[in-house]
Amino acid sequence: MGTPVNIIVGSHVWVEDPEIAWIDGQVSKINGKDVEIQASNGKKIVANLSRIYPKDMEAPAGGVDDMTKLSYLHEPGVLQNLKARYELNEIYTYTGNILIAINPFQRLPHIYDAHMMQQYKGAPFGELSPHVFAVADVAYRAMINEGKSNSILVSGESGAGKTETTKMLMRYLAFLGGRAATEGRTVEQQVLESNPVLEAFGNAKTVRNNNSRLNVTDHCLMQLDNLYLNILCMIWYSRFGKFVEIQFDKQGRISGAAIRTYLLERSRVCQISDPERNYHCFYLLCAAPQEEIEKYKLGNPKSFHYLNQSNCYELVGVSDAHDYLATRRAMDIVGVSAKEQEAIFRVIAAILHLGNIEFTKGKEIDSSVPKDDKAKFHLKMTAELLMCDADALEDALCKRVMITPEEVIKRSLDPQSAAVSRDGLAKTIYSRLFDWLVDKINNSIGQDPNSKSLIGVLDIYGFESFKTNSFEQFCINFTNEKLQQHFNQHVFKMEQEEYTKEEIDWSYIEFVDNQDVLDLIEKKPGGIVALLDEACMFPKSTHETFANKLYQTFKNHKRFIKPKLSRTDFTIAHYAGEVLYQSDQFLDKNKDYVVPEHQDLLSVSNCSFVAGLFPPLKEETTKSSKFSSIGSRFKLQLQQLMETLNSTEPHYIRCVKPNNLLKPAIFENVNIMQQLRCGGVLEAIRISCAGYPTRKPFFEFINRFGLLAPDALEGNYDEKVASEKILEKKGLKGFQIGKTKVFLRAGQMAELDARRAEVLSNAAKAIQRRIRTHQARKQFIALRKATIVVQSIWRGRLACKVFENMKREAAAVKIQKHTRRYCARKAYKNLHVSVRVLQTGLRAMAARKQFRFRKQTKAAIKIQARWRCHKAAAYYKKLKKGSILAQCRWRGRIAKRELRKLKMAARETGALKEAKDKLEKHVEELTWRLQLEKRLRTDLEEAKAQEVTKLQNSLQEMQNKVDETNASLVKEREAAKKAIEDAPPVIKETQVLVEDTKKIDSLKSEVEDLKDSLKSEKDRADDYEKKYNESQESNEQGRKKLEETEKKAQQLQESLTRLEEKLTNLESENQVLRQQAVSMAPNKFLSGRSRSILQRGSDSGHFGVDVKPTVDLHSPSLNQRESSDVEDKPQKSLNEKQQENQELLIRCIAQHLGFSGNRPIAACIIYKCLLQWRSFEVERTSVFDRIIQTIGHAIETQDNNDVLAYWLSNASTLLLLLQQTLKASGAAGMTPQRRRSSSATLFGRMTQSFRGTPQGVNLSMINGGMNGGVDTLRQVEAKYPALLFKQQLTAYVEKIYGMIRDNLKKEISPLLGLCIQAPRTSRASLVKGSSRSVANTEAQRALIAHWQGIVNSLGNFLNNLKANHVPPFLVRKVFTQIFSFINVQLFNSLLLRRECCSFSNGEYVKAGLAELEHWCYKATDEYAGSAWDELKHIRQAIGFLVIHQKPKKTLDEISHDLCPVLSIQQLYRISTMYWDDKYGTHSVSTDVISNMRVLMTEDSNNAVSNSFLLDDDSSIPFSVDDISKSMEQIDIADIEPPPLIRENSGFSFLLPRSD
Repeated sequence: MGTPVNIIVGSHVWVEDPEIAWIDGQVSKINGKDVEIQASNGKKIVANLSRIYPKDMEAPAGGVDDMTKLSYLHEPGVLQNLKARYELNEIYTYTGNILIAINPFQRLPHIYDAHMMQQYKGAPFGELSPHVFAVADVAYRAMINEGKSNSILVSGESGAGKTETTKMLMRYLAFLGGRAATEGRTVEQQVLESNPVLEAFGNAKTVRNNNSRLNVTDHCLMQLDNLYLNILCMIWYSRFGKFVEIQFDKQGRISGAAIRTYLLERSRVCQISDPERNYHCFYLLCAAPQEEIEKYKLGNPKSFHYLNQSNCYELVGVSDAHDYLATRRAMDIVGVSAKEQEAIFRVIAAILHLGNIEFTKGKEIDSSVPKDDKAKFHLKMTAELLMCDADALEDALCKRVMITPEEVIKRSLDPQSAAVSRDGLAKTIYSRLFDWLVDKINNSIGQDPNSKSLIGVLDIYGFESFKTNSFEQFCINFTNEKLQQHFNQHVFKMEQEEYTKEEIDWSYIEFVDNQDVLDLIEKKPGGIVALLDEACMFPKSTHETFANKLYQTFKNHKRFIKPKLSRTDFTIAHYAGEVLYQSDQFLDKNKDYVVPEHQDLLSVSNCSFVAGLFPPLKEETTKSSKFSSIGSRFKLQLQQLMETLNSTEPHYIRCVKPNNLLKPAIFENVNIMQQLRCGGVLEAIRISCAGYPTRKPFFEFINRFGLLAPDALEGNYDEKVASEKILEKKGLKGFQIGKTKVFLRAGQMAELDARRAEVLSNAAKAIQRRIRTHQARKQFIALRKATIVVQSIWRGRLACKVFENMKREAAAVKIQKHTRRYCARKAYKNLHVSVRVLQTGLRAMAARKQFRFRKQTKAAIKIQARWRCHKAAAYYKKLKKGSILAQCRWRGRIAKRELRKLKMAARETGALKEAKDKLEKHVEELTWRLQLEKRLRTDLEEAKAQEVTKLQNSLQEMQNKVDETNASLVKEREAAKKAIEDAPPVIKETQVLVEDTKKIDSLKSEVEDLKDSLKSEKDRADDYEKKYNESQESNEQGRKKLEETEKKAQQLQESLTRLEEKLTNLESENQVLRQQAVSMAPNKFLSGRSRSILQRGSDSGHFGVDVKPTVDLHSPSLNQRESSDVEDKPQKSLNEKQQENQELLIRCIAQHLGFSGNRPIAACIIYKCLLQWRSFEVERTSVFDRIIQTIGHAIETQDNNDVLAYWLSNASTLLLLLQQTLKASGAAGMTPQRRRSSSATLFGRMTQSFRGTPQGVNLSMINGGMNGGVDTLRQVEAKYPALLFKQQLTAYVEKIYGMIRDNLKKEISPLLGLCIQAPRTSRASLVKGSSRSVANTEAQRALIAHWQGIVNSLGNFLNNLKANHVPPFLVRKVFTQIFSFINVQLFNSLLLRRECCSFSNGEYVKAGLAELEHWCYKATDEYAGSAWDELKHIRQAIGFLVIHQKPKKTLDEISHDLCPVLSIQQLYRISTMYWDDKYGTHSVSTDVISNMRVLMTEDSNNAVSNSFLLDDDSSIPFSVDDISKSMEQIDIADIEPPPLIRENSGFSFLLPRSD
């Protein structure tokens, strides 16, 4: 297996270490065949080149689940892989189809619960994470599909967990093939129930060579909930082999079972070493209740010789007293009667007393007698418990009978021989007792003689090598040699099948066979077993003579070794190593015959149970001298076992104990390597290395070694051709190219890695060269840049100096210039001042002259202005006076003309009437406005009311005055007429005109006064109105608060009322249904389904009828009857016409009637007919059963979602109508107390006042006599058939809902399996090129096609539900459960398949989830509801996979920010399984992993389930109340009847009628 030619300096290798088996390091120097290695622990190690192995630096940090996937299949690679997985609590690992199980020594219940079993059910082997369930599942599937029996071989040393693994296998097989118990317990239950009994009598604590076992307690704790299983948690270790045959019938159901046991360690009854324990049953009996102890005269275990040879009497955390009671209960369960139990424990007590019988020399030579009174007491107790004679028992122990042809001779035994006889009797009794228990359990379980298929589960002891190895270890190792040969043949067969499957050329591969060891042990006549039997047949043979015989016979055998320092020991070179055996007790332990004295004594015991253990021997057997031995019998049993295994398809489970401290998280490399050798795992690796140990899929091979031949990737080659070109280019020979994998010989992988390392090294050197060039050039450029900067600075300094000189020169010139300018300017200023003085004097003289002239001119202008003003004012006054005079004269003329017109108008009689009418209208208007104001003021307070009263009184007085004025006007008019007739016209006219004018003026003035008073009143009214409005606003606010309070109180009262009514109705309905169910024969009018639903409702205690008030309508024909006949005496039977109508209705609804708007026609028609026929109120009718049968026949085709959606819409609508209509009848069969209405009680009277108007269904158009409404509102008093019909309809709504949901699940389930993992893209397809980019685009389309398929299925399903007008409430519930199903399936698959927990796969699933989110957005909240929220687990898990910089995340950030929904177990699972196939990044830090592990350990102590898998909820997520609350009120008045019944006169009530 070594590959020295492939090791170079810098290679990472494994080298042997005496402390930890193998240690990794890096080659630092090679000197010929010696290699100097820098180990990872800092030490330098020199090793031979042939003793080191290459290390795979690209192996996943968490290991691989199948070790055949390892690049280097050698011992250190296997050990490192197991260690990496064990540190992550991944206790199961495959080696091909062999399962390696490492005992975790801690609770891991989350990987053994029902969720996990459901996941592995039917899953292909290797698709999910390694598990014991996967092995059981593949065995079961092979048995079912191929019809061939299978066997599962569980092996390992004590403490590795074999027994518990066997229990888990049986539990899973019971999960797959178990059946519901019809009478008593099922077979699988009985098999599991037998374990406690066998473990109590066949298990013991063994601490040989620190080789004790702590059972995997989480296995048994997760099995069943029975009390007796408490004893499964004890620290017991099997000291016998067990082969459980589970038999199956043709349907794959468990039909029978049998338990075979092998080689019970009989010597343990009499001999134990410290700190081991004897069989557990002895300690249980010593801890029994006090009356039992006194009955059997027992005491502390320290007082018995068979128990006090060791100082270990109790186990930590174990109560023997509690276990005794649990064992008794378990024996009850498996069918051991109380009498038999009493006899069993009496025999156990007898064995304990028998061991305390000590012997001393007797009076005669070589004779023996009981030592003292204590020994005699125990002798007497033994005889009493075995129900035999004490003297006869003493003779049987101390004497032997020799029969000669002449006489019968009694020979006494010396004390030592008597003790041997005593121990032989104890072993014989216990062995036969154990055999009786096994036979009893097998008889209790029962076997199926017609079964042709079985699955055998073998729980056998592992290879043992202790300081002292006796006959038991010899037999155990002989068994393991046999099983190893079978295992090797199976592994080699699997290798051949793999090569044949891949269609590669292979030659016969020889492997190391252990047939020579088997011949050494069992060959006749010269084998060790045969020689041992021969020695046992001679009385004078001793272990020395037996050993010498072995030395002489096998002195040249390569597998047999004679020790140099011992004359009786011998060594056998087993497949797992050399074992030194001590032959001291081989002869005694091999003898299987029963001492005749013991047989004769116990066969005539007064206890039938003891006598049954020692049945009389057959006469020919008694006379025969044929010898029987343990070795021969065991050899025969082993031969039968191998024949059974050879006739089955084997499956192997190798259990490994990680440490001898029995503590979790400790991985002892040396111990595990020894177990792997003993378990044959390394032997299987050697077989694989003889052929093609390295097998790489084309994808992985190209990804890893594609850089060795880049030209092979640039061409359009497929993966197989590209792989072959890579190997041919490197000149490798002997490899094979299969259909899907590359097969490499041993060492070729290391050679390819060396070539790859060389290419990578050259590439690294090229990169380094480029980088160094870049760095040097960068340094040169920086230096040049710095030089230029320095030069620039110095040139700047020089320029500054030149500039300074130039600056000084310019400054001197400037100073000279300014000095000269100053002198010139000073002379100029003196001259300028002189000139200005002269100019000032001249200008002052001119200014004074000009001022005098202007002053004279201004005075002249003022004089002229005053004169001109005087002239204009005189002219204006003259003109104004003339204008006023002209205007007065003109206005006088106009007034005279008007006066003449008024005189003319006064002469007309109608002028006064018109004026009067106008005044009357005006007064009426004022009166109306005052009355309006009066109405407004009446709403004010008392002060405002008084003011309004005063105003009304004044208005009344004014009205009286107006009336008086009108009357006086009439009189004056008449007097005026007379005066006009009598007096001259001019004079009379003048008097009348003046008088009427005064009246008119007085009326006008009064009107004005009224207007003023009205205005003042209006102002006051406005003020009062403002105050009123303010008070009204405050009152309005208070009123609103009061209304809200009253509304809340009313709502509470209404809910209280509804609850009271519902309680009353339920009680009355339940009473009616129970009494009528008792008094009524169910076969008269109920179908079988109706009776089952009735029974289900009565079992639950009540029917879930939610009664609401509704409307009771009558047709015109019913309205014509007397009300007493209609209401008090409902119809009792249907006439023939009604029968025909029912038949026609059934035929009608059997058709697809469609919908009217969004209302299902069939449901509305059914409801109308039932209400019209008063079917709800009759005692007996068949119409309900016929409707239910029609619905049942319609939904028989479960795959037609369109039909199911149609009937779901109809059934839910009809159920809603019934929910709002039916009320349980409380009259029939009720006690007077029940008949009393709720309003008769105090509570009823209180709630009655708060009840509002009942809400019913709007059926206003059913009867023609109703004018757009309903006449009365009352509930229909439903009878028993109506209530039963409602229950059946509810069941059908739930059933149809479940069928629709399950159909969609079945449709999308295959797509979900494709959506969880993105198909891999070959590296050959990732090279640059137009053709590759096109292919990638097509691949991306193909990837998203699976998710599109799910989206299309969801869309089509939603359209179907919409088309059939399924209530949105039910649609939301369906999609919520469907998305929950998607979440469960994707999330569980993610946690069970490591290849899915990658970065690229996370991106793929994230893109698919985006498609689902887009679908939810398009479907709207009305139909999708909260479906998107159901994907929270998979969304957060995928979010964790695709997030960057995971090592920087803390546990708090992960558990609270990133993934708050996920549990610690789920986070731990994802974190440990994650691998980045895109960027090569790592998962979370080791500290986070450690913290998670601590939290998981703390959580494991809680009773809550720690499963990391999710469970799919398939329950019905709604009730009848939910449907009635979510659906809107349905108006069925205008539903058009279908053509089939439209013309029928019996259905005329269905026709819509106008008012």
